[in-house]
Amino acid sequence: MAMNRKAFYDALRPTLGALTQANVVGFELVLDEAAKRRTPIHDLAYILATAWWESGKTMQPVREAYWLSEDWRRKNLRYYPFYGRGLVQLTWEDNYRRVGGFYGIDLVGHPDKAMEPALSVRILFDGMEQGWFTGKDLDDYIDGIDEDDDEDLREYANARRIVNGTDRQIEIGRLALMFEGALTSARYSASMQPDDPGVEPGDQSPRLSRGAIITIILGVAIAAALFFILR
Repeated sequence: MAMNRKAFYDALRPTLGALTQANVVGFELVLDEAAKRRTPIHDLAYILATAWWESGKTMQPVREAYWLSEDWRRKNLRYYPFYGRGLVQLTWEDNYRRVGGFYGIDLVGHPDKAMEPALSVRILFDGMEQGWFTGKDLDDYIDGIDEDDDEDLREYANARRIVNGTDRQIEIGRLALMFEGALTSARYSASMQPDDPGVEPGDQSPRLSRGAIITIILGVAIAAALFFILR
């Protein structure tokens, strides 16, 4: 069964408020990537919370101190031009070189590539799964067991160390709980097929996959054949 994405967005709005088109585009990229990777629900909940928080609640790649000018960054950031970029902030030349090497991309020569949405989503997932940012990864904190909210919040709060120590860890942990609830409402499962189209934000009814359509057609054909044989 495909994820009901309309139910996902409906569950978010009481907490996040009205979502912009940019928000939805960003969420869709993350959900599509999770479907390809078959990401467990608790990991995905924390990935979503991190992306929402680190992107300034835009779900779009952002630059470090995005509210300030490039001239300010050039004059004030000692690691310029390798300042934070993306859905989660990739920072320092060594990290740009290492991550670029992983993907076969020259991120040192072209650091703004980290602002490309598709690449930024991959960095978000791979970085949190493999511990690129602080040496800690999702498996260090999230056990994937469905437990009560207090225990899940404890795990989510500790998982902040994957990206940035304990900065705002409870607030981001509560966001992860909210995303977990939204994913559950949407019937998200890591076992879903990557190409399941699900339900678009404004769509009320799930679409049938190609396999389901073929199964229905075969069933109708067999029933018709039996009708003519047995009548």
